[in-house]
Amino acid sequence: MATGGLLAGRLALVSGAGSGIGRAICQAFAKEGAILAAVDVNKNNAESTLSMLQDGPHAAFSVDISSSSEVNAMMAQIKSHFSQPLIVAVSAAGITRDHFLLKMEEKHFDRIMDINLKGTFLLNQAVGRAIRDAETKDGSIINISSISALRGNIGQANYCASKAGVIGLTKTAAKELAKFNIRVNAVLPGFIETPMTDVVPERVRDIVSLLIPLGRFGRPEEVADTCVFLASDKSRYVTGACLEVTGGLYM
Repeated sequence: MATGGLLAGRLALVSGAGSGIGRAICQAFAKEGAILAAVDVNKNNAESTLSMLQDGPHAAFSVDISSSSEVNAMMAQIKSHFSQPLIVAVSAAGITRDHFLLKMEEKHFDRIMDINLKGTFLLNQAVGRAIRDAETKDGSIINISSISALRGNIGQANYCASKAGVIGLTKTAAKELAKFNIRVNAVLPGFIETPMTDVVPERVRDIVSLLIPLGRFGRPEEVADTCVFLASDKSRYVTGACLEVTGGLYM
């Protein structure tokens, strides 16, 4: 663990820590001195992420983010494991179940909502309570939404709706939690090189790249750097914001 940095000594929870953007956020936070509570539905994946970091008092936890009982149990485990209060949380857990609207099964709509939106709600609620009760100087919650929340995307009615909900949740939470000195912001990635986009056909990737002013897909660490900013004192007067990390897509 780095001895200095923008997040030196701060305890940070990251959900979806086992791969993609969540993994990159853990790496960026650790580089800036944070202590990580790496959370994923698959604990082995979270532990794999921690193995990529420099030695530090980090720990991995397993949770179904859509279950309030599991989220509450996880928060109790984190409180018991670490000797300091939680300061930062990033809700990066998310899934897709793509299909055209007229062919989409109800169960796939519900599952996306459970993980992407309800899971973000449960984490915001649990972390908000924990930071409030610890009476720390301040706190920062960061929710990963998507640029698709603003523009829609063919074959992703469920995903886009869930991520649009994350924006509404973020803006409401920012207003309600400000009195506890907790800032809540959202990050809206565009097309990022992750396992989620690896399945996109090459011809589609080529077309999308032409629509991006910077001419390429983004990298997970570029989203992670934005999260570092929002977690740090550099953004101490930023709350309720939605920061787009898209390479200019949809500008």
